[in-house]
Amino acid sequence: MGIGKKKNKKGPEKEKICTEDLIGDLRLLRRGTPEGHTELESYPLNPPFAYACILQNDETQEYLYMVDELTLSKEEREAYKRLKNILGYELKAPEPEETLVESFNKQVPEVLQKNQKLLGTITDIGYRKIRYYLERDMVGYGKIDPFMYDLYVEDISCTGVNKPVYLWHRRFENIKTNVIYPEEEELDDFVMKVVHRAGKHVSIAYPIVDLTLPKKHRLAVTFGKETTPAGTSFTIRKFREDPLTIIDLIENETIDETIAAYLWLLMDNKMSVMIAGATGAGKTTALNAIGCLTNPEYKMISIEEVAEINLTHENWTSTIARPGFGAEKQGEITLYDLIKSAVRHRPDMILVGEIRGEEAYVLFQALATGHGGLCTTHADDIETTLKRLTQPPMNIPPSILPLMNCMIIAKRVKAPTFIDDKRRRFATRKFARIAEIKDADTVHDAFRWNPSMDTFQNQLEDSYLLSRISKDLDVPLEVLYEELERRKQILMAMAERGIRDFRSVSVVLSRYHKSPHLVEQEFIEKDAGWIT
Repeated sequence: MGIGKKKNKKGPEKEKICTEDLIGDLRLLRRGTPEGHTELESYPLNPPFAYACILQNDETQEYLYMVDELTLSKEEREAYKRLKNILGYELKAPEPEETLVESFNKQVPEVLQKNQKLLGTITDIGYRKIRYYLERDMVGYGKIDPFMYDLYVEDISCTGVNKPVYLWHRRFENIKTNVIYPEEEELDDFVMKVVHRAGKHVSIAYPIVDLTLPKKHRLAVTFGKETTPAGTSFTIRKFREDPLTIIDLIENETIDETIAAYLWLLMDNKMSVMIAGATGAGKTTALNAIGCLTNPEYKMISIEEVAEINLTHENWTSTIARPGFGAEKQGEITLYDLIKSAVRHRPDMILVGEIRGEEAYVLFQALATGHGGLCTTHADDIETTLKRLTQPPMNIPPSILPLMNCMIIAKRVKAPTFIDDKRRRFATRKFARIAEIKDADTVHDAFRWNPSMDTFQNQLEDSYLLSRISKDLDVPLEVLYEELERRKQILMAMAERGIRDFRSVSVVLSRYHKSPHLVEQEFIEKDAGWIT
């Protein structure tokens, strides 16, 4: 039976059709490779309706990310418009604890049952295509919705009308797409809809918005032409549904198992750590992974402007800054306010998404009273970070800089790889330097990444922090080195067994805090045959 020749079903009966039964026919409707381009790879985004095709221009060698979506026929487009108008009037707000998509999929069959005549002679395939576009445009992200399904995509950027949307792709880096907003009204309407859906406001009077979308994606908007002459622009930084853990950082060679064991030991002893790096260096990813190394029984408070921190601790309070209202910013709650408030709750560890102003001084005062700290900041190296901390607007006195015990420099670097027998380079993250802060003028490099050899070199035999922990615990330094090796082997065993997701890693760490000898027997003695 050919495409468009299937027996027509209407209303809810169409819901019984399995997508898998239609994939074969639907694939025949996909677009081909544009002339002058070579397809490098293709993979599904929201099959069978949307696929990603990575193309290369034969002349310029430029990469192009093409969203390959099934197109609607003229009859299907007309039916889509009629149904969209009706749904716009009849759809009700979601019930408590119900997502937009869940509410949409529950209500649509009922609406279609009452308006079966609008489907006309639409085929089964046509009906599924219409449903896809209705969901995409009404409760999804419209044209850019397919990008939200791509696990390789980190950032989605639109710089204005009639300009291609760009992506940051984990394999192809900055890559142009075939998605364009040709009209100002279309782009402005999309941005306003997404912002209002998140419970925020954007307008010519308040053109700059930074907010958290569902699933913790981060949206930054500049609206209209007040601040951006080319018109409305936006950037979405995607949040991983399955966040990277310390095991992932080892597997991705961002760190090695010795660094992981060292950081685990620091977190256990409430040492404070600052992660510095440029935009996109992986600072927040590192903060989440390191934060989950802390004792599961610790009381944790996180402080952010936009929610990005994700921990597995039960005793964790997430706090978010709030912008003010009106010209006088009435009701504003700043990071400074939140850190001051956090100290009164007696947390064991305070996590700050990013410090860049007067809140840094309050954080250092909290560290002085025995709280552990974990935060990020923008800087390229240790020396620049220390200078930023001591200068306005942070104004940290040099005498208390050692309260931030350890600083990590995270970098995005180029690493070679081979694709289709061709040598290419792709971006990867590294902890390029891990330094212990002894005083304002003295730092000790516990670890450094050697780019020429792609290895991590350590100087733990001269570690100031390990010596300090040894004195605090009143145990010989040799015992601490043995503990470091034991934790290293446990982490190696977890990586070997594929124990990497947030929950599984948290369970192992929690068990180690309660019964270290049992975990040692399970992960080290059983694996003694391969651990050296």
